[in-house]
Amino acid sequence: MALMSDNLRGALLMIGAMCAFTFNDAFMKSLADELPLFQAIFFRGIGAVVCLTIMCRLLGQLRFDLPARDWGLVFIRTIGEVGGTYFFLTALFHMPIANVSAILQALPLAVSLAAALFLGEALGWRRLTAICVGFAGVLLIIQPGGADFSSYSFYALAAVGCVTLRDVAVRRMSHKVPSVFVALVAAVGVTSLGAIGSLFIEWQPFSTTSALQLTGATGFLICGYIASVSAMRVGEIAFVAPFRYASLLIAVILGIIVFGEWPNLLAVIGAVVVVATGLFTLYRETQLKIRQPAIPDRIR
Repeated sequence: MALMSDNLRGALLMIGAMCAFTFNDAFMKSLADELPLFQAIFFRGIGAVVCLTIMCRLLGQLRFDLPARDWGLVFIRTIGEVGGTYFFLTALFHMPIANVSAILQALPLAVSLAAALFLGEALGWRRLTAICVGFAGVLLIIQPGGADFSSYSFYALAAVGCVTLRDVAVRRMSHKVPSVFVALVAAVGVTSLGAIGSLFIEWQPFSTTSALQLTGATGFLICGYIASVSAMRVGEIAFVAPFRYASLLIAVILGIIVFGEWPNLLAVIGAVVVVATGLFTLYRETQLKIRQPAIPDRIR
């Protein structure tokens, strides 16, 4: 029997990471009725910080001697991660999980546009057209003025903006910056958001259900980090990255089974448009040999 190729192993790890991250989202959404947002972020963040600290030690990436320029970019990335977490989870607590996930799939389009505007990266007419079509797909998902419109869609869009800032900062970092260490700093920032926010809310006692849900969210988040780092280290980025879109399919399935949320036809069409244009954008970036450091892609 032939051994599994590195690319296939990387693809399976990426699918596993997206499954884990989306299950984390589902557990966090389930907590909405029992725990305040900031309390949930704080306790989940503790687990993420512990996990990433251990990973940094094992990989020899726990270092603080970065150049001032890279520290500035790490700080900007952390700000983007903190903002993305707040806006994403706020939208998730109030919207169908599939809709929030679909809007987040516009991220590759937003990053490509921001890289062209602020970093001077080349952006040909093909990718520019794909970006415009992709954002039209986002409007189909949001459906402003429609019966299914939710004002929390703007929180999901704000999350895209924050995560775009995060990823643009990543593109400016030197390749010597340890990837897991960057994720650890971001995790500390997100956990601090939960701690500060918790000072201004009334904490709720943990029930058995909420404790299990939070444990599940933390566990899946940790598994997602490990799988995503492993995926980028094992396979070629150009081959592995498109499998990130598996999260949308999983979100749709979980939304139907767990929350009884059925996306309407326009939202489905919009999601297909966003994914198709995102895949095309990734393909064009691969052809142009644009690369990013393999940094775990979310604390959310």
